[in-house]
Amino acid sequence: MFGVPTFGVSPGELAVLAAAIAGGGVLTGLLAGLFGIGGGGVIVPVLYEVFRALGVSEDVRMQLCVGTSLAIIVPTTFRSYFAHRAKGIGLDDVVRLWTIPAIVGVVTGAGIAAVAPGAVFKAAFALIAGLIATKLLFGQDRWQLGESLPGRKLMLFYGYLVGLSSSLMGVSGGSTSNMILTLYGKSIHSAVATSAGLGVPIAVAGTIGFMLAGLPHQDLMPPLCIGYVSVLGFVLMAPISSFVAGYGARLAHATPRRRLEVIFGLFLATMSVRFIVSLV
Repeated sequence: MFGVPTFGVSPGELAVLAAAIAGGGVLTGLLAGLFGIGGGGVIVPVLYEVFRALGVSEDVRMQLCVGTSLAIIVPTTFRSYFAHRAKGIGLDDVVRLWTIPAIVGVVTGAGIAAVAPGAVFKAAFALIAGLIATKLLFGQDRWQLGESLPGRKLMLFYGYLVGLSSSLMGVSGGSTSNMILTLYGKSIHSAVATSAGLGVPIAVAGTIGFMLAGLPHQDLMPPLCIGYVSVLGFVLMAPISSFVAGYGARLAHATPRRRLEVIFGLFLATMSVRFIVSLV
């Protein structure tokens, strides 16, 4: 189905890779519900190993992981958003203010994907994830930029930053938006619910952007790809992650704040180290 003769992978190896994608889908759904993120931090590393084993060119491999991740987390973010919305603790005014600048940031990232090498995306993933992990693990309440959210201009810039980081990392923006909101005194639970709402337009815009950005490089893609989006990766992982997201959201609301921060921080730190190693 994925072009075995082209990439020299046996049916048994394909079965293992498919199982890895399915397992990644379970982790993705739990993370989406727990942290209001699309789970790209899991999807991107899993897909990177899958596409590496399939012999996908290094020139497009990381971009393909990012674009496919954004596509996969579209249904996951929808399910996560509605699960958190039922609790009524999201900051709807922040979602409305950030949506347009976040989409502009996503478009910027898709433009970068059309011309930049994969190492740019690996470095961005490692840097952003590492900064957020450091804040969560060591900053606690001592690291704050204010007790309330800043003015409109700075908030619009933050929205753009969330969108840009999302398209560089292949995530729905929850990692960055959670950090920003908690730096301004918002609880992690409120930040998670808000991030879930913002993740919907980010994931949709990012998917479309990476499809278009990858079209000029279609000859380097494996079969069943539209630009930088693998249809097979989407079909295998999206239904599983979307289904599990609701359970993750319920678990988030039953988990103490500090424990949630530590778990999220450790997860991001692990993913950051993973891509630093791949750059060496």
